[in-house]
Amino acid sequence: MTTDDQSERDTEYRHELHGWFAGRMPADWFTAAPEVTVDREEITILGIIAEPDVAENATPAEQAAAADGRMRRFREETRHQRIEIAREAEHRFGRKVSWGVQCSGRKVMFTTFSVPVMTRLRQAERLVLDTLVDGGVARSRSDALAWCVKLVGEHQDSWLADLRAALRKVEQVRSEGPN
Repeated sequence: MTTDDQSERDTEYRHELHGWFAGRMPADWFTAAPEVTVDREEITILGIIAEPDVAENATPAEQAAAADGRMRRFREETRHQRIEIAREAEHRFGRKVSWGVQCSGRKVMFTTFSVPVMTRLRQAERLVLDTLVDGGVARSRSDALAWCVKLVGEHQDSWLADLRAALRKVEQVRSEGPN
């Protein structure tokens, strides 16, 4: 199989996945189409839910509490259906499904799937992880590495977004290329 064939299959798979979830989820769950992210092991569904009604003069703490309450209510009221949809998707697509919502600028993930990742690090890199463990920032080297990846992701968000956009462009060019 050529790289072009694989890229085309990946694109078709992503379209099928987005379409399946759009058709399977109740239309009133989210205010817009949810963000569907997929990797080799997991499908993550992140939807925006309606903001709660709060008084115009509500304090930031009241607004935050109302958003937290709305997200918690959504989680409890949709639990059974989300589990059913996740089971179907896991069977159909061969990946675990994680759910999350955003409300009033706040985000909460209900479920997440942690995957072990094998890596080779030289001593200088291991010493960085050990320093984070010894300093109480992380419980283990694994936690320290996850913390580092999260920190890079937060501080290099625009760079990572540019890189992802470039990768999408490469996929598009490959799919439009000669057979």
